[in-house]
Amino acid sequence: MKLKSKRALITGADGFIGSHLTEALIKEGVYVRAFAFYNSFNSWGWLDSFSSELKAEIEIFTGDIRDPNGVREAVKGVDIVFHLAALIAIPFSYHSPDSYVDTNIKGTLNVLQAARDEGCEKILITSTSEVYGTAKYTPIDENHPFQGQSPYSATKIGADRIAESFYRSFSQPVVIVRPFNTYGPRQSARAFIPTVITQLLSGKTRLELGNLSPTRDLIYVSDTCQGFIEIAKSDRTIGEEINIASQEEISMGELAQVLIDIINPQAVIVKDSQRLRPEKSEVNRLLGSNQKILELTDWKTEISLHQGLNETIKWFKSEDNIKQYKPDIYNI
Repeated sequence: MKLKSKRALITGADGFIGSHLTEALIKEGVYVRAFAFYNSFNSWGWLDSFSSELKAEIEIFTGDIRDPNGVREAVKGVDIVFHLAALIAIPFSYHSPDSYVDTNIKGTLNVLQAARDEGCEKILITSTSEVYGTAKYTPIDENHPFQGQSPYSATKIGADRIAESFYRSFSQPVVIVRPFNTYGPRQSARAFIPTVITQLLSGKTRLELGNLSPTRDLIYVSDTCQGFIEIAKSDRTIGEEINIASQEEISMGELAQVLIDIINPQAVIVKDSQRLRPEKSEVNRLLGSNQKILELTDWKTEISLHQGLNETIKWFKSEDNIKQYKPDIYNI
């Protein structure tokens, strides 16, 4: 599929990855309709940080992914859908699992049904490496078993399987895109890297963190977005589930120390028990295989971990950016 001049809907465009993908698709010459969560403040999330010139190139649609009528309106007239809207915070999913079912499963169903009715050429459904749970073998390929170790991951497994059913039942041109741990500018406060960076930049010398032994496969946000784009372009990806992974891993303890060494070598780590997942819910190891995406597309990683962390720190150092975070509280 040639993306230039295509009409695309991005759900979750107001969020972390969605806002970056919006920018990346505009550079590809795509006409973007950006679905942002309706709220009484008329906030468009990270889209509000765009220049007026960039915002002028986007069609903003405000609505609620849980509302099938609004989703149907948003999908009208588009060629391709990038579905990223979701509730993603794992600790909050322990607190409010119902909202995750409504948003992640029913929201995905709304997108699939609307896209089917409109005859969209391709639908990319965003999954997560959390669906795999703790690795039973590494690197984790797309044949790895699923394990719902949190209400969040369980709802994403459900959303993936709904998407698969629409491909198998209706021959709908669906792809399940499964990024591993994406990081970079605009990442939400509940994530590990923003938690460490914002505490350090606020002057704290005692970092309050949770379990430091789990390992993660980190992907810089621009590489994740390019993964979506290359998967969209390839005619070989329909009906597939595809990891976006670096195929490298680092422990949370090692990662925290890298950030400490860059920002404030005098800082020390203290364990905060409220930041620990329940024992059976902790995903201890994630190391993804990227063999499939390399075989089916022209994607490759461009940004090293060192480069990506420095770019992320640079972004957070801006007063306009860091003031939107609350480093003194635990964001669930």
